[in-house]
Amino acid sequence: LCSNNNPYASFGATLARDEEQNLWSTPHDMTHTEADDDRVLYNMIVVRNQLDKDSEEWQKLNYDIYTLRQTRKEVRSRWKHILEDLGFQKEADSLLSVTKLSIISDSQNMGKARDILLKLSEETNIFPTSWELSERYLFVVDRLIALDAADEFFKMASMVYPKRPSGERMDDSQNTSQC
Repeated sequence: LCSNNNPYASFGATLARDEEQNLWSTPHDMTHTEADDDRVLYNMIVVRNQLDKDSEEWQKLNYDIYTLRQTRKEVRSRWKHILEDLGFQKEADSLLSVTKLSIISDSQNMGKARDILLKLSEETNIFPTSWELSERYLFVVDRLIALDAADEFFKMASMVYPKRPSGERMDDSQNTSQC
């Protein structure tokens, strides 16, 4: 009598499990352990899940996981904002979508893509100061090079997210007024 023929019975559990495995910001992202930064987050989740939920260690790891996810979302939002300002309103999400099937469009662009990504990291605040450069954004820069938009992206990032001394930070309302 306990048999459950309802196909939606485990729906909530499936969503919770998918969300737990969603290390990036896209639901059902199957590439979550492909990049180094994804593996770091995945390992944090594994360790946290082995701890007692009432423990101080669990709470600290849970906070660190939440903070890392929020930082990733913020960085992605910054990139999307710039892409939209450059006229890629409809393409922004697909330009930012990186999966394990993504490839570099031209191997000769790899060096230039790395240089631009490093320059973005050093000369703008598009990434937080503690951010480890993500392989995902190397693919995005490669796409921008292929579209002949990488230099314009860098210029816009420099204007919208200028490098500031440590501790000094623009809030989003100041950021938007500069656009």
